[in-house]
Amino acid sequence: MNWQQQAQEFLLKNHYNQLANLYEQAITAEPDVITHYWHLGLAYLLQSQEEAAQATWLVAIAQGSEEEAEQWAEELVQILNIEAQRQLDLKNFQTSWLIRQHIREIVPAFTNNLLHLIQIAINLDYFTIEHLNEWQVATILEKTSPEKVDSVLLLQVIRQLVECTTPETLVFVEACLPHYAENTETFINILMPVAVKISNQTHRPDFAANLAELCLKLDAEHPDTLRHLSMFYCNTGCYQQAIEIAKRFFNNCDNTISQVQGSYLIMRAILSSGAWLEKAIAQRHNSLVTDLVQNPPETITPGMANYLIPANYFLPYLKDQPQETRFLQNQLAQLFQKNVQVANSTFVDLPWSNCREKNRPLKIGYIAHTLRGHSVGWLSRWLFQHYDRELFQTNLYLIYQSPEDHKWFREQVNCVHNFGAEIQTIAAQIKADEIDILVDLDSITLDTTCQVMALKPAPVQVTWLGSDASGIPAIDYFIADPYVLPENAQEYYSEKLWRLPHTYVAVDGFEVGIPTLRREQLEIPSDAVIYLSAQQGFKRHPDALRLQMQILQQVPNSYFLIKGKADESTIQQFFTQIAESEGVEPNRLKFLPRDPDEFIHRANLGIADIVLDTYPYNGATTTLETLWMGIPLVTRVGQQFAARNSYTFMMNVGVTEGIAWTDEEYVEWGVRLGKDPALRQQISWQLRRSRQTSPLWNAKQFTREMEKGYKQMWQNYCQ
Repeated sequence: MNWQQQAQEFLLKNHYNQLANLYEQAITAEPDVITHYWHLGLAYLLQSQEEAAQATWLVAIAQGSEEEAEQWAEELVQILNIEAQRQLDLKNFQTSWLIRQHIREIVPAFTNNLLHLIQIAINLDYFTIEHLNEWQVATILEKTSPEKVDSVLLLQVIRQLVECTTPETLVFVEACLPHYAENTETFINILMPVAVKISNQTHRPDFAANLAELCLKLDAEHPDTLRHLSMFYCNTGCYQQAIEIAKRFFNNCDNTISQVQGSYLIMRAILSSGAWLEKAIAQRHNSLVTDLVQNPPETITPGMANYLIPANYFLPYLKDQPQETRFLQNQLAQLFQKNVQVANSTFVDLPWSNCREKNRPLKIGYIAHTLRGHSVGWLSRWLFQHYDRELFQTNLYLIYQSPEDHKWFREQVNCVHNFGAEIQTIAAQIKADEIDILVDLDSITLDTTCQVMALKPAPVQVTWLGSDASGIPAIDYFIADPYVLPENAQEYYSEKLWRLPHTYVAVDGFEVGIPTLRREQLEIPSDAVIYLSAQQGFKRHPDALRLQMQILQQVPNSYFLIKGKADESTIQQFFTQIAESEGVEPNRLKFLPRDPDEFIHRANLGIADIVLDTYPYNGATTTLETLWMGIPLVTRVGQQFAARNSYTFMMNVGVTEGIAWTDEEYVEWGVRLGKDPALRQQISWQLRRSRQTSPLWNAKQFTREMEKGYKQMWQNYCQ
């Protein structure tokens, strides 16, 4: 064995002391072979003798000319780089980190070394955002030609760094752009999924929007980036930008599915802002959806299939015609499922392995992305708190939820799984866990959830709580009650309606904070009548608003408080125009900022004498909160699910005063309650008394009814 082979053996066996002795002997024998010094210094470094290593290298380099020193430094870095990578492959992160720190001292502007340092620092939990400034990473990237940068490594680092959501991160990402000028799709395909995750999981749509804007610098009309950017802007409250980007997306569409998605984005941005849709926009959207259903394309890419499921989302906000809207939704969902299953055919063909033994505990899985700071979380928690742990095993499958989001829920269930948007991974986990009944808490509010449900990972699948039914054929049941859907509703639902005996949701109550609103703050006299509406822009239909202004016009000394997420100037203009057209002075309208949290929001509801519900899309959680606070409510009952939420809740608390079946009755009840303080007091007393008697406030009883339903659903499946 020659000495080079012996050196390699010592290195591979971690015999670094013997390796150093070997190179010391080599230098004695061949003092002019400069590489011996590089290997000797490396042997010292691997023994953590950093000063000896540096001295060895510096003494050797000092012997050469300036030109030789530069060449020798390159040779040294190459040797160190190879060993740093070997140590990394062995998972010796600390050693690799040490070697690469010395490489940085020799060649501070070696870009790939800096990228490796960032990765190792992240693995060792050493990394701080200050490293980017200290190492001048962005500046060095800008000065380095793309061919000298490992583009795969750079993408890995980008993916890891962007979740830091700091200004320094954005500077770093922007410096990366020139390195992907010839490979924009790869860059965007890496960055945008992370941006979506940041928006949904860490609740930073503003930072996600910044990332999308950087992607547009590479491809100004990239469809998926424009689509997400419009939604990011919307969620950030930049409504005008959201509208402009949505229109830009729509104008670039070259097929019906994309046009439907673009139209959806435009509607979402406009309605979120607090404005209402021009008639032409609504008609165009309805026409596009109808055309898509009647003339579906022969081939649909998996990405475009996701555009199908929310396409019909806003129609229930615009009109109360469930026969039409449900037909369109069912057709869209059927087309959606077909394409999702084709794209994931290998998974769909896998059978279930669930045991059909009658007396074993049932495994119930819940899939959701809305458990933090959302109505679904506030309302569903009671079911998790009261379920029978001997008869049911409960799992949670969460999408884009941080650990803090589901901390309370994690303590109530048997198992929690957290995912991004990996639909096959989610579905495979559900199937591996042998979930008997999978309950979708989101309905059509997230395409990822819909894709998982379309793959049918559980034998029985149910939609509950999040919204109206999705219409996906793989879903067996939709939870309802005797009131929230009319008797003939089964005619236009593809899911079987499972009507619980009393109500489709129940809570034991709501936590209430300290109120921060007072009449004098709002310059409202103590003897005035206060009406309140606390809904997001989607629900504020101008026809219903006109009825509310007619109530206000007929009740002297009355005021209307408006609260909800929307653009402040837009919503004020919207309300003021309708108020003036109905003869109501604009100074009787009071626009309130959003409350800091849900506890203060509920406490501040107490300033109202009467809450005026929206139509054709009622309040749901807001109605429950109103009734819990003992405040009379006026609601207009329709035919669709969204137009009957308040109706079912009021029936369950035993209050019929305020339930209107026509526009005229809605105005009559609003006026009567405004003019009759004794009636208001009677209703308030009745609502407070219902806390001890109503099924709406008995979540334990409700849970038993849901569990009975689950047992029957499973029995139906087994038969």
